[in-house]
Amino acid sequence: MAAHNKKVIITCAITGSIHTPSMSPYLPITPEQIARSAIEAAQAGAAVVHLHARHPETGAPSQDPRLFEQFLPVIKQESDVVVNLTTGGAPSMTIEERLEPAMRFKPELASLNMGSMNFGLYELLDRYTSFQHDWEAPHLANSDERIFRNTFRDIAHILQACGENSTRFEIECYDIGHLYTAAHFRQRGLLQDPLFIQSVFGIRGGIGTHPEDIIHMKRTADRLFGDTYNWSVLGAGAQQPRIVAQALLQGGHARVGLEDNLWLRKGELAQSNAQQVRAIKQIIESLGFEVATPDEARAIMALKGRNNVAF
Repeated sequence: MAAHNKKVIITCAITGSIHTPSMSPYLPITPEQIARSAIEAAQAGAAVVHLHARHPETGAPSQDPRLFEQFLPVIKQESDVVVNLTTGGAPSMTIEERLEPAMRFKPELASLNMGSMNFGLYELLDRYTSFQHDWEAPHLANSDERIFRNTFRDIAHILQACGENSTRFEIECYDIGHLYTAAHFRQRGLLQDPLFIQSVFGIRGGIGTHPEDIIHMKRTADRLFGDTYNWSVLGAGAQQPRIVAQALLQGGHARVGLEDNLWLRKGELAQSNAQQVRAIKQIIESLGFEVATPDEARAIMALKGRNNVAF
């Protein structure tokens, strides 16, 4: 892994497509809420904001560029934070739907899942007795037969299409095989150093949350990429703080946010993305590290700069 210079990049995933509105009153839904939450997260210390959109009326995931264009310019005007647009969208979307915002707005950074996988959310059904919108329960229940699709051809298409705009990637790896897929595309010349590997722990269908899982992921990435990559970690749900803290001790960067975890601590919902950012910033600084600014994150990841986007 690239030498740790004590500068830790905090990524904040603002809303995502996993959690539904009934799970938390604090989940950003409208473009105005997403913009404000992203700006507050940046003010709290996030160098990167990872962004999805939602239908304002129902909170359902959406990749409609008309929704993104309502919050992207606002975020850029009020903050110098690095904007990272999803190409994952939601498992129910086609690849062209998922890719459309990144192609239109040409961000500095875009997320990219390194493979097709089961993506089970159905266990969340047991935690809630009622839902505000008709789509929520089926969205969770039907995930037991839903596959998130990213074939080798899909991945190559996204890499080539976004690469033409000099967009770099948050390479999301949900299991060990995804690291090997990233190495494959690096060998083909479709991924360029320095890689930004985002290891994802705790999704049903991906690698688990045991400390040995985290060590195994890091050790494998080190062997495949040497000193040509930066490593970041996210933990789904309540395991988020422990997983991120372990990664920090191994030289990693941190991702938090309401996309990944609705809670601040056991029994207490996080009231904002900024609250989670402040909590992880405190851990980072207590360990003797420094939180990277957006421009420091740009230098670490070799991004093209905020003036070279299309919003």
